[in-house]
Amino acid sequence: MNRTQLSQLAVLASVAQHGSFRAAAAELGIAPSAVSHAISALERSVGFRLMARTTRSAAPTEEGRRLLAILGPALADIETALTALSDERGHPAGPLRITMPLLAAQDVIAPRLGEFSRRYPEIELEIVTDDRFEDIVEKGFDAGLRLGEHLEADMVAVRVSGPWRGAVVAAPGYFKEHARPLHPRDLSSHICIRRRFSSGLIYRWEFEKDGRAISVDVRGSLILSDQTLMRRAAIDGAGLAYVFDARVETDIGEGRLIRVLEDWCPPFDGFSIYYPRHRQMRPALRAFIDFFHWRG
Repeated sequence: MNRTQLSQLAVLASVAQHGSFRAAAAELGIAPSAVSHAISALERSVGFRLMARTTRSAAPTEEGRRLLAILGPALADIETALTALSDERGHPAGPLRITMPLLAAQDVIAPRLGEFSRRYPEIELEIVTDDRFEDIVEKGFDAGLRLGEHLEADMVAVRVSGPWRGAVVAAPGYFKEHARPLHPRDLSSHICIRRRFSSGLIYRWEFEKDGRAISVDVRGSLILSDQTLMRRAAIDGAGLAYVFDARVETDIGEGRLIRVLEDWCPPFDGFSIYYPRHRQMRPALRAFIDFFHWRG
């Protein structure tokens, strides 16, 4: 492989990340025509079409995805090595990309972002919110935050929050017309506010009691993707909502919402930050983990 191919591979990775030749050009500081030329030249050299183009977007072909699966970690290691040299100046610095659900960003990370930025002004922190369980190596992230996810064996997980707990709630007016559910199976006769994840899947409500786990495919005409909206809709009488109890503690205490099925909602482990075990730990990532590490 020559140096020209190395630069072409970096262009390919940028186009795949942004899904756009123009966006990749903006990131790399070159003309869109130069991006197109680099991809075309790389495709000619390998003998395969690597990117499928449309007038508005670009996406890897099957051959492109296979190449990027191998290319991603290698480019990340190169970036890590270069950034580590910069970090040797004596303090954490440089770009740091973290993926997490919006809920984790709002409730766990955002309340302390100001303090983190003041303490580490040379870390360029980028937070991308997404409910999907991303392959952080392939997508170019340094780490991710997730709740109750199964991690691969090559991932390290560090707790960044205490235990969390779900709460099934509805407005008092709702229970004037509907009996309170006493068991998760009673939900089949209730109007529920459903939640759709960014992956497209609708959440099946999960419960546990005395070691017995139950998941319920609830019904309802209102589908939302954000717990703040779900809380508001429940207060307005739209139906039962299943949210984290920290979001509705005040509402329950002040009588705007009534909690049910509490004995079916035990606490569970909160959010953890996860990162590849095999990758060299950059000072910027170490600073982030040490800062947000939950110590009970």
